[in-house]
Amino acid sequence: MESILKKIRVDVSSSLYLKDPFSSDLGISIVREGSLMIQELGLEQFTFKKLAAKIGSAEAAIYRYFENKHKLLLYLNAWYWAWLEHNFVFATANLIDPEERLSLAIRLMVEGPIYRQNDHLDPDLLRYIVVNESLKGYMTKEVDSEHESGIFSQVYKFSDRVTSLIKEINPSYLYPKTLVSTLMESSLMQSFNSQHLPGMIDAQPGSGDRFKFFHQLVKKAIS
Repeated sequence: MESILKKIRVDVSSSLYLKDPFSSDLGISIVREGSLMIQELGLEQFTFKKLAAKIGSAEAAIYRYFENKHKLLLYLNAWYWAWLEHNFVFATANLIDPEERLSLAIRLMVEGPIYRQNDHLDPDLLRYIVVNESLKGYMTKEVDSEHESGIFSQVYKFSDRVTSLIKEINPSYLYPKTLVSTLMESSLMQSFNSQHLPGMIDAQPGSGDRFKFFHQLVKKAIS
């Protein structure tokens, strides 16, 4: 099963790019090297000019694929959530108990993907970018128009899967979408804090405490 998932190239909204980056070697270099540079430099210091120099291309050629670095960040973010959804579908294929499936979904959000090999983009690298940079892609003046264009559809699809699980476990719970979005955002923030602001959290690195916290939070909320 993992060997199948390793070869999958996930689909993301075409609103994120001007030309599909996986349609050419240059486009593949843009997303692969661009993700490495965003990890290394951070979004603020990353530019298409620097990326062009890195991959030996004209800067104008990069703009034929992505409107700006903001859209590249959103593309990588969408790829991550689509990959997490694939992880969830594959990992729960033989799980009947909805509570077991919910526990696995929480673990995916808190600890990242189970399957960490992909021939197209590095899931671990995407996880780093989502934890450290993704909020910079949401909190902009353009977010409303981007939402209307379907740019965040991969985030919604993953959220909807987990929301349906909560409804299955407790149909009378009133706030499943709010709970799931809170978990998605907070799990990323706690991962960020564990790396950079450890004084903000109780969990010890590698202890599984963050999973235990969020699992307990969800279970008590929907009980």
